[in-house]
Amino acid sequence: MKAAVMRAPNQPLSIEDVTIDKPGPREVLVRLKAVGVCHSDVHFWDANFPVETPVILGHESAGVVEAVGSMVSAVKPGDHVISILSPFCGTCEYCLSGHMSVCHTINREQFQRQQTEAPRLSIKGEKVGQFLNLSSFAEQILVHENALCAIDKDMPLDRACLIGCGVITGVGSVFHAAKVEPGSTVAVVGCGGVGLSAINGAAIAGASRIIAVDLSDEKLQLAVRFGATDVINPSKVNAIEAVKELTKGGVHYSFECVGLKQTAEQAYHMLRPRGVATLIGMISPGVNIEIPGIEMLVTEKRLQGAIMGSNRFRIDFPRFVELYRQGKLHLDDMISDRIGLDGITGALQNLKDNKGTVARQVVVFN
Repeated sequence: MKAAVMRAPNQPLSIEDVTIDKPGPREVLVRLKAVGVCHSDVHFWDANFPVETPVILGHESAGVVEAVGSMVSAVKPGDHVISILSPFCGTCEYCLSGHMSVCHTINREQFQRQQTEAPRLSIKGEKVGQFLNLSSFAEQILVHENALCAIDKDMPLDRACLIGCGVITGVGSVFHAAKVEPGSTVAVVGCGGVGLSAINGAAIAGASRIIAVDLSDEKLQLAVRFGATDVINPSKVNAIEAVKELTKGGVHYSFECVGLKQTAEQAYHMLRPRGVATLIGMISPGVNIEIPGIEMLVTEKRLQGAIMGSNRFRIDFPRFVELYRQGKLHLDDMISDRIGLDGITGALQNLKDNKGTVARQVVVFN
């Protein structure tokens, strides 16, 4: 198959012929139709997060099942599927208590091939790293069956792929992690793909006021299309004071979708007493968040994280497809551009440069 291979940080990805193995007992071979380019990919491409090379990045994908292993029961050849980077084992404490999204952080090795087995991906006999057990910047993926969810075949796959990361992270965090109540107030800091999804989720949840916060006026305009009732550009006003003024004391819920110490602390300070701040952005390793302890004590504010929207993805994905059909989930508006494999380096650079017109760039395979 053809794949976009990363051989060094911040260097153009090379389109190479990659050998992909046959499915093992619980593995599934998927022919990809569309892959979103996510800011999380940028974090590894620019070495902000470590990754061994050579590696195939990409993780926000949808396609059609081509072959399955002997023990696979979740999907069958011909099924249309969305992938996810947070597979579940189904037997650990976290899965059994309904917190499948953290299963992969505890049981990561279960979803990989072992050292004694043939690699899933290779180039002329050299093992190629499988990014987040997916490696979706390629024509095919070979993954554990518990990293896939079957969806209706009439769902356009170039929009379905977005559900697998950005949308589940944003919307899922609103529904599952924060549990936003109808009539409540919400602030979303950062209006990229994840932030727009959080705004969209807050609108679906019935929030009465949704405040979008971003340095880009273009992204703030886009946020209004996703459900924002108010917009704030921190380069022009004090964002915390502006949020408090709009809401007469602070929001009930805030979502940090950037991944910076400053914005995480801002999200906390935007809360009213007993408010909940949810960190969604990827904060770099070694970065600590500072908040006033006594103030947190006496106001009963909460600061929490949410990985991949605290998802139950085999329940969530079909529901999100239905919300899209009903016109409530704005996936069409999310796509800034459709590109080929050779356009991925440029797409990564666009995200790194924080171009205001970019929400999601999608690789589409013919």
